[in-house]
Amino acid sequence: MASDNSASTHTPRYLTGDAPGIREFLDKFDVFLFDCDGVLWSGDHLFPGTNETLDLLRSKGKQIVFVTNNSTKSRADYVKKLEGLGIPSSTEEIFSSSYSASIYISRILHLPADKRKVFVIGETGIEQELRAEGVSYLGGTDPAYRREIAPEDYKRIAAGDSTLLDPEVGVVLVGLDFHINYLKLALAYHYIRRGAVFLATNIDSTLPNAGTLFPGAGSMSAPLIMMLGGQEPVSLGKPNQAMMDAIEGKFHFARERACMVGDRANTDIRFGIEGKLGGTLGVLTGVSSKEDFVAGEVRPAAYLDKLADLLECE
Repeated sequence: MASDNSASTHTPRYLTGDAPGIREFLDKFDVFLFDCDGVLWSGDHLFPGTNETLDLLRSKGKQIVFVTNNSTKSRADYVKKLEGLGIPSSTEEIFSSSYSASIYISRILHLPADKRKVFVIGETGIEQELRAEGVSYLGGTDPAYRREIAPEDYKRIAAGDSTLLDPEVGVVLVGLDFHINYLKLALAYHYIRRGAVFLATNIDSTLPNAGTLFPGAGSMSAPLIMMLGGQEPVSLGKPNQAMMDAIEGKFHFARERACMVGDRANTDIRFGIEGKLGGTLGVLTGVSSKEDFVAGEVRPAAYLDKLADLLECE
């Protein structure tokens, strides 16, 4: 089947109010990869009709995979959140950037035996997934790093004090961190200067919540990129195709029969297009606007006002 994602100059099909068009679109796919924030919910607000839409797709035999760049939650956390919102799910249906990064570190990176610790800028979701893969880490939610930098810290870092700069750190992993501070950034910078691999769970500049936008995980990496003279991290979230390869390897689906559903053109939609999926579907309940989808550089095959508009096919 020819992909609906073949060009960025096409005019996306507007499906809201087009019941025959929705039915035709849904019939093309067996698998739907769903972004979460901005598509299914915003913050803790579940968009009306989300559960019914997912139930409809399941009733039609569609496979659902939740693909999120949010690194603050583990897959187990996401199961709890989904179930709390009335959405039945399992950890096997969830693929998060923290899980993707942990798999990359434990199974793909071949680190020296004395450089296998990870310095984390991020929240508990990253820590849980690293622990599940048997990866040692420091930083993260440890209260010892949630403080102001002290005058003696500068001297200890400059001297390479092993009680502050652990010589076994071989990776710096940066995700969304609600307690980002100067000390964490200084330590991450010096670890990378000493040879640590620079990784990011994702590079989203913003995230949707409460009907507006807030700093995303990419905003945590940005100061380090500036400090390092433009050195970019390897990103393990959307739109990086290492994540798509891992998803396909786990779920074993035909890409031409899969569709990526998202609210952000430059991550979700690009992820589906560059992954050569059969289709992409944008929704206008998150980051990207109608103008972004219709006239932007990256355009979905089709778009809706909201996910629940798919119910119009019935």
